[in-house]
Amino acid sequence: MENLETCAVKLIDQEKVNRVVSCLADLDTTESMSGIFKALADPTRLRIVQALILEELCVCDISAAIDVSISATSHQLRLLRNLRIVKNRKEGKMVFYSINDDHIQALINLTSEHVMEEKNN
Repeated sequence: MENLETCAVKLIDQEKVNRVVSCLADLDTTESMSGIFKALADPTRLRIVQALILEELCVCDISAAIDVSISATSHQLRLLRNLRIVKNRKEGKMVFYSINDDHIQALINLTSEHVMEEKNN
């Protein structure tokens, strides 16, 4: 039975390999990217980000919107903030959160498009 997952012979096209290697991100950048994907791989954190794409919200509002306790929401927000996925601002006794920049929104939108297209195929 033929294995369709690997090459039948080991033949490396060094020119292609060199082109790819020259364009790959360095290991530190790759680690940072991986951290963002890991953070967004958690359904609770992803729902937080999706909510914040729509509107700036305080912790209590986020908690109510995603139906998770305030303490659990706060814990997830701390992780997202440390990764610079979200930012916060204090207004009196309230702390409001929003998406840190448009890149995260674009990443979520592209992923959503991909999932919806796959569902329709």
